[in-house]
Amino acid sequence: MPDKVTLLVDNKRIENFLSYRVESNLFEAADAFSLELANPEIEIAEGMDCKLKVNDLPELTGIIDRITENYDKQTHTLTVEGRDLMGLLVDSHVETEFKTLKNTTLKELAEQLLKNVPFIDRSKIIFGKGDKSRVVPIKEQAAAGIWSQPKEFMQIDVGDTVFEVLKRYALADGLLFFAVPDGTFVFGEPVTSGTAAYTIMTRKNGRKNNIIRGNRTRDISGRYSRVIVQGQQQGTNLFSTQEINKSGFVEDPDFQFCKPFVSPTDVAGVEPKEQAELIMRQQKFDGLALEYVVQGHSQAEKNYQPNSIIHVIDEVLKPPIKGDFLIYARTFEQSKAAGTTTTLKLSELGVLPT
Repeated sequence: MPDKVTLLVDNKRIENFLSYRVESNLFEAADAFSLELANPEIEIAEGMDCKLKVNDLPELTGIIDRITENYDKQTHTLTVEGRDLMGLLVDSHVETEFKTLKNTTLKELAEQLLKNVPFIDRSKIIFGKGDKSRVVPIKEQAAAGIWSQPKEFMQIDVGDTVFEVLKRYALADGLLFFAVPDGTFVFGEPVTSGTAAYTIMTRKNGRKNNIIRGNRTRDISGRYSRVIVQGQQQGTNLFSTQEINKSGFVEDPDFQFCKPFVSPTDVAGVEPKEQAELIMRQQKFDGLALEYVVQGHSQAEKNYQPNSIIHVIDEVLKPPIKGDFLIYARTFEQSKAAGTTTTLKLSELGVLPT
């Protein structure tokens, strides 16, 4: 059964596209889409809210940003482009002068910065730390006290966007800030374990192969055996140098040789050891680029989803791959040249770009 993409806007259901591209990336804000129609008979406008479905399953809730109409003697086409609701936060700047936040919790900051953002449901913000499987309403979260850890020192600078501030504040708790297909905003962590939802493979005997093409780049130029973060605790009345000066480190047991990395503390509110862990997770993420293209947009009636685990068997690459990875980015695409395909970008489980 062929994959079906549907755009729902202004009570209209739009299908049968000449081409389309639907992007989603767990580690980047504002998932985007572009849809091209032939002989359009619809009237829609930029700024409308919309929902995009693939195989009748929700994949993106967002806003139409741009509409381009073209025609000549033979053709008449309409291209509709937009982003998910996180795009509003990427575009919107914080209306404040330079401001230092003291003893402000993530909940308080989110409520303050999101109170005037249109189209979003502020009652369904998810905080995933410690229990990633539950969708916890914000009132229950407050009652349980899981948003109650204030930061001693954070700051907003002139020109910061709403997304930049919330991402920075979430990172201080080791969390990502992202949107899921129904438009819900999430402060949470990437999946790190569990059963793989999909399997893709290229076996030398050709049995059950479903990978069209793949590529892998391994790069140790930005990786290190040991990450050390050094700095000073600010705003303290402690007297001894040992108490004021703070440092933390982590080691990568898989790195081949001694190669240390030293960084000053540059994330307010994050302990040096935690910051060192974040830096090493970023380095590990940057050290592997793994990408596959497969036919269609789904497997076993499940659309390919970011923040899902996929099992990979690749007997072509040397050394070969057999293991589980995180899908962190996915692009659905249809064109005359390539047909209907999905591009999957994968990372090792447990890494995290910052």
